[in-house]
Amino acid sequence: MTGRLVLMCGPAGSGKSTFARELEEAGYFLLSIDGLAWAAGITQDHPLPDGVAAGLDADLRSRLEPLLRDGRDVVVDSSFWSRAARDEYRAIGAAHGVIAETVFVRVPREVALERVAAREGTGPGDVRLTSEIAAAYYDGFEVPTPDEGPLRIVAGF
Repeated sequence: MTGRLVLMCGPAGSGKSTFARELEEAGYFLLSIDGLAWAAGITQDHPLPDGVAAGLDADLRSRLEPLLRDGRDVVVDSSFWSRAARDEYRAIGAAHGVIAETVFVRVPREVALERVAAREGTGPGDVRLTSEIAAAYYDGFEVPTPDEGPLRIVAGF
């Protein structure tokens, strides 16, 4: 039995977590980098220090692999801001016979920045960022292309 792997992809404020929760309601197992950070008590410092980010990513990967081995459908809620990060997770899927689908949540810059500015820091899908960091995240985002593999583009929520 082979499951499915969805990589949620988009800048902060695009609606990735909302879409990921919809997939969770449809039966996918949700793995969220912000959820892991929040559970570890990391609720403020963004961007995360490199060592902390690497540790959270390693934790997420250690949770992902058994789910893929068991044939589960999994959605990974992270920004996947770079093609390199998406390539790494596609390789994890491929090692388990799964072709990962990237779901890119497209949203205009001003909408994403307004959403981030309105965050109150109440939970993992509501992490506060300074306006400068939110803008840098949006502007530095590498938009996925069809040559990376299966790609679905959805409008931000």
